[in-house]
Amino acid sequence: MRTTRTAERSQVTEPGDGNGDGNGDGNSDGNSDGNSDGDGGTKAGAPRRGKRDDRRAAWLFLIPAITGFVIFFGYPAVRGFWYSLTDYNLLNDPAFVGADNYAKLVHDPQFWHSLGVTAYYVVINIGSQLLLGLLLAALMHRLTRSVALRAMLLLPWLVPNVTVALLWIWLLDADLGFVNHLLKALGFGTIGFFVSPDWAMPTIGLVNTWAYTGYTALLLYAGMLQIPPHLYESAALDGAGELRMFRSITLPILRPVLALVLVVSLIGSFQIFDTVAVAAGGSGATSAIRVIYYFIYQQAFQYFHMGYASAAALVLALVLGVLTFVQLRLLRASRSDLA
Repeated sequence: MRTTRTAERSQVTEPGDGNGDGNGDGNSDGNSDGNSDGDGGTKAGAPRRGKRDDRRAAWLFLIPAITGFVIFFGYPAVRGFWYSLTDYNLLNDPAFVGADNYAKLVHDPQFWHSLGVTAYYVVINIGSQLLLGLLLAALMHRLTRSVALRAMLLLPWLVPNVTVALLWIWLLDADLGFVNHLLKALGFGTIGFFVSPDWAMPTIGLVNTWAYTGYTALLLYAGMLQIPPHLYESAALDGAGELRMFRSITLPILRPVLALVLVVSLIGSFQIFDTVAVAAGGSGATSAIRVIYYFIYQQAFQYFHMGYASAAALVLALVLGVLTFVQLRLLRASRSDLA
């Protein structure tokens, strides 16, 4: 009986196995062939995607900046160059005179004197700003990183230049100024800081140094934060003092930031105008404080020599371009000893 039941079970199982094998093989083969053919057909018919081109999006983002540059810088520069070749007084139509305005500039003693006064101011302003800025940045970097201190240093830079000039004119006034009252109390005489030819330009330079030193210090401080701390630690282990580390580590690595600060300070110093205009009291600047920007302003809007003023402005732009190029080359602004 057991043998008969076993044989019957085997007979029942064998057809199932055969169907299972046949169906499994058939289905798997058919499905695999069909799917593979379908995938192959899809891949063959799909278009190939190339590399994504972002140039159109880039131009869309650049168009506003380019438009603003052309309208507010490009067009005025071209028009200023045209005016520099004309005799134009803002009332009549420009009359072409060629290079006469440039020839007149070469022989104009007031133009050269204003350049000399500006150079004197640049030396005072940049020298004091850079030295004080480096000192403050080094102290913040090595001793404290207080956010409150950085905010206090930036406050004078946030005050408008006209307000700064008026504030210091009041403080340094010969009769009512606090500084002269203090000098009298100490036994010294009064000083006409904004009136005396010997004191006027150094005073203006130091006033702007007070206003911009905090901003310069923060720029230099930001550059010092990029210096790896392990360089100072290694130097300290070798017995180097703070002065030696500043000279051998900080200054060489800080060269690109120093170049940026010098270029920005140079351009800004040559463009000094508002403090001089306020110090002049509206009656015309004296010869001791007539900087190049004030000279251009007088020629254009007091004497109505617009063509002559345009020529002076273009010469100033050329001088700034040459000085900037020389600074960047001498300081090797694109290289840092950190690399």
